[in-house]
This record gives sequence, C-alpha cells and structure tokens, in this order.
Amino acid sequence: MTGRATPEAVWGIHGTRPGWLQKPRVAAFDADDQLYIADLTDRIQVFDRDGNFKRHWRMPALNVDGPSGLTVDRWGRVLVADTHFYRVMIYSREGELLMQIGDGVQGTEPGRFGYPTDVVCDRAGNFYVSEYGENDRIQVFSPEGKWLRQWGGHGDEPGQFLKPRALAIDEKDRIYVADSCNHRVQVFDTQGKLLDCWGSQGPAKGQMSYPYDIALAPDGTLYVVEYANHRVQRFTKEGRSLGTWGSPGREPGELYNPWALAVDSSGVVFVIDTLNHRVQRFRMG
Repeated sequence: MTGRATPEAVWGIHGTRPGWLQKPRVAAFDADDQLYIADLTDRIQVFDRDGNFKRHWRMPALNVDGPSGLTVDRWGRVLVADTHFYRVMIYSREGELLMQIGDGVQGTEPGRFGYPTDVVCDRAGNFYVSEYGENDRIQVFSPEGKWLRQWGGHGDEPGQFLKPRALAIDEKDRIYVADSCNHRVQVFDTQGKLLDCWGSQGPAKGQMSYPYDIALAPDGTLYVVEYANHRVQRFTKEGRSLGTWGSPGREPGELYNPWALAVDSSGVVFVIDTLNHRVQRFRMG
C-alpha cells in the first residue's frame, strides 16, 4: 500500500475541554485497548477505540510544549516523559503518581536529563529513557529508579543519535530507536550493543523524513510515523518497507505533521494527526 487510504474512523475536536485535543503529540494503548493521549495542555486523556472520552488527569506542572513520550508498560503503568521538566513520571492507569525518575534538574551527568523524549520497560522492569539536547543518549535505570548505564552520544555515526524521539521494545528486549534527525531506526540490545541500523532521508519507500514515533504491532511488524513526510510507513523488524500511507492535507486520509501513533491489540493503527488536532484509525494490509 502506498499513498492515501480511507480511514475507518476520524475523531477529535480542537480545543481544551475534556475530550478535546490541543496539538496531541503522544499516545499509547493499555491491555484493555484504552487509548492514552497527551497534548499541549499537559494532561493525559483516556479514550476508547471510537474516541469516546473516559477520564483525564493533569501533569504536576504546565509547560507550553507538554510531554513528548508516553508508554503503557506490561504491568499497566503509564510512563510519561515529562520533557521540559527533565523527569519521567510513572502513573497508575487512573492517574495516581507512583514514582518519578530524575530530580527535575536539567543536566548531562548520569541520572539527569536534557530533554527526555520517551521511556520503555524491559522484561526485568528496567527503564530505558531517550533524550536529546546536549546528551542525545539512552539512559537505563533499575526498577527502583537507580541509574545503571547509558549509551549513545551526539552524532550521525552508527550508535550515535540526533534527537532520538521515540522507543519501542519487543518480546526479546530489543530496543528500537526513532533517531529522528538522522532519519533512521537503530536497534540495540539492553546493554547498548548496536544490532541494526536502517533508513536514510527522503520520500521514497524505505526512506524517512523525521521519524517521530515508532510502534510494534501484534504481528511483529513495525510502524513509523514521519513528521515531515506526513505519512506512516510499515516495516519488517529487519527494516524492509512494506508500504506507506498518508499525504499532506486536512481531509480524511491526509495528515498534517503527525507526531505519534499507537497500535491496538488487533493491529489497528491510530495516527495522532497533530496539527489537525485529531486521531485517524486505519488498517494497513
């Protein structure tokens, strides 16, 4: 599949009321297929698959840019990269704050963050946090939040990053990094060993332009949302493109600088169509 497709559903009202969306930027599903979305109002809103509003809570402090990473882990916790407050916040599904990683002070030393962008958990409960700024690295923390190790660094060589925006982790604890300003995906083991690296800048199939989010589907394929190409691309785990969907615009089936996506338990893809302030739901065969 390449080009424009017809979405199953399109929903979203631009605004700041409960259930409305103000430049939504990150999203994730829980095990019950509830969709969690963070937008520029510094709130986490929860919807069902059809866009019906369920509940919301607010982050502890307001910043004009809001969180830029959100994951629901295998234990049902909601992990939020509170980017401009230099910390990771860990909530229950109802919005109870369970834990914080980082002291909220910007820094380059181990355990502090530049601008954290995403967080995932491995099978042992360790946290992996991507960040940009002066750092451009992945930091690893124990289940208790103790710093363990880090890898990366600013650059375009394999193993380095230019604004790593999003993470995904598979059943074998391989970590997929959307290395956005290098226009590629890099794959690592839990110790930071580089396993694979693929992608280059461009609009062709297999190329990318500012990959801003990455998500694994139940069938093992990988979806990448491209901010500047206004599209979603589907890959094998080895980096072979299986097709693209989307083109710039405001009509159903078109996207305007999408930041994020999430895949539900049946493999249906929900695109966070950021500057259209909406969600589009589609199947990519």
